[in-house]
Amino acid sequence: MSSPADPGESTPAVADRPGGVPLADQVAAISWYHTLELPGGVVTPGFFDHRSILPRVPLPADLQGRRCLDVGTFNGFWAFELERRGAAEVVAVDVLDPRRWDWPVGAEAATRAAVGERHAGGDGFRIAAQTLGSTVTREDVSVYDLDPARVGRFDLIFLGSLLVHLREPVRALEAVASVLHPGGTLVLVDGIDLPLTLSHPRTPVARLDGRGRPWWWTANAAGLARMLEVAGFTVERGPERLFVPPGAGWRLNRWDWRLARSREGRYHLIVAWRGDPHAAIVARR
Repeated sequence: MSSPADPGESTPAVADRPGGVPLADQVAAISWYHTLELPGGVVTPGFFDHRSILPRVPLPADLQGRRCLDVGTFNGFWAFELERRGAAEVVAVDVLDPRRWDWPVGAEAATRAAVGERHAGGDGFRIAAQTLGSTVTREDVSVYDLDPARVGRFDLIFLGSLLVHLREPVRALEAVASVLHPGGTLVLVDGIDLPLTLSHPRTPVARLDGRGRPWWWTANAAGLARMLEVAGFTVERGPERLFVPPGAGWRLNRWDWRLARSREGRYHLIVAWRGDPHAAIVARR
């Protein structure tokens, strides 16, 4: 199995595309969610930068011989990391058409269009996979539609920053469980409501949004663990709180204290100052 190229190697910074468009130009042409180190010293201006938290995410260092799944892959950061750690096979799933996402009633067309433009039909994953020489297989499959008959079963599944965007997070986790081998490992890293986590450290609670954009249930850390339990998982480690740092694509001024007047503004200040509040959990089926 080929592995992603070492960003430090001398690799031509042109992806295998008609016209040979320089990689830097391809990267600049779209928006990025993940910060990825690509050949030739090109780094994508991701909305978030997960590189510094890798040591805190409870992924096995060696995945030799394991079949792995990355759910909600977006630009592929975690899929490529699973591959880098030696997985025998990596499958990544995502919903490439934003019109099929869990949009709440009343979402404005302009919001839908802006989100669709940011996702860019999955172009970021394609560009990164080509330039890294990756063998990750990407499938256009919703988490709700995961089925062993379609994708098989996996030894390890990574699920990151997705549940907050789902209308039915427990149903999604049940589908994830259906494609995990008995005794297999799920590594979940998802957003949490920090105030609810601090005020209710042991009681599972969640805040419901569902207004104008695909943001639904944001649970506290205890609530995230409870979702796993009711979906049929046994929590083995965590939840462990961590903060996902903003990347170069995050341009909010951390010193604009006027944002503190609203809950949404306070969230943005926390992200800009410390990072996006998440919890990491290791669970087994």
